[in-house]
Amino acid sequence: MFYREVGNFKSSYPADSQTFPISLDKYGYYIIVFIAFVVIPLIINDYWANAVMVPLLVWAIAALGLNILSGYCGQISLGTGGFMAVGAYSCYKLMTAFPDLNIVFCILLSGIITALVGLIFGIPSLRIKGFYLAVATLASQFFLVWLFNRVPWFYNYSASGQISAPERTIFGIAVTGADVSPWAQYMICLLFAFGLGWAARNLTRGALGRSWNATRDMDIAAEIIGINLLKAKFSAFAISSFYIGISGALFFSVYLGAVEATEAFGINQSFLVLFMVIIGGLGSVLGSFIGAAFMVLFPVLVKNLLVGWMGWDAALATHLEFIAVGSLIILFLILEPHGLAQLWRLTKEKMRLWPYPH
Repeated sequence: MFYREVGNFKSSYPADSQTFPISLDKYGYYIIVFIAFVVIPLIINDYWANAVMVPLLVWAIAALGLNILSGYCGQISLGTGGFMAVGAYSCYKLMTAFPDLNIVFCILLSGIITALVGLIFGIPSLRIKGFYLAVATLASQFFLVWLFNRVPWFYNYSASGQISAPERTIFGIAVTGADVSPWAQYMICLLFAFGLGWAARNLTRGALGRSWNATRDMDIAAEIIGINLLKAKFSAFAISSFYIGISGALFFSVYLGAVEATEAFGINQSFLVLFMVIIGGLGSVLGSFIGAAFMVLFPVLVKNLLVGWMGWDAALATHLEFIAVGSLIILFLILEPHGLAQLWRLTKEKMRLWPYPH
């Protein structure tokens, strides 16, 4: 009854294409941003930072990157974990080679390096697609992890083969290292997630985003009407890899602090991000955040409910979690391929048309 467009009219194209055409959506967005930037930093503690908020934001950035490539441009990728490793190891090398370089620039440069690597592995997309492209990107996953394990230069010849983030500060506040505070971890990840989410929303609504959509729907028809497939596919691979590289740099430097390539960036991480995109919604910026929230919060909920409250065995709870997630993925692929974001859109449509929803 209160979610209506009555009395709203548009007199220009920019007004008609705005992100939040209904006032209630706009106010809800402002409230969420206020809570994220003002309320949560005041109350966050170690548990909520390390178990929920920081991984949620880091995985949301990775899901955004994969969604740009697979959801918007239709190029299937199973190499997300490998590209996250490129971002992590690039950040480590920059932090150790340039001790005075600000951590923000280290993270951004890591994203740029990962974008260049993504362009190299995006070359096969000009000739192959579908299952064959998925296999090619899967090969990049195994090759990159093997490279970081086998070449000692990447981990500075450490005997353990592990990389550890040196301490870095922003305005005198530690954001990496042993003495980092929970709210500092959260804030730097939030700033990156907010900025990259805003950029993704604008990119996907512009000319570049429309060329991605056309390439995804039917690349031959897109080429016939004048879309440059080389530019569309390469830009999708580069921007997607940039996002994933930044998520890998944050995952290493701000979240974990120390990683080893095989354990931290294995094939499981690639599938985890893919599941986030499937459950959240292909071709949706909001779906990337929803999918990341679900895949981060669901295990926490299961462990707290089944293990902490009901006293079940932790291994049994983990197996049930895998079964539940797998079942949900199958259900979404069959019943709603566009995920939770589409369910949210349909709910809003019914609210707008109530009492006559179709």
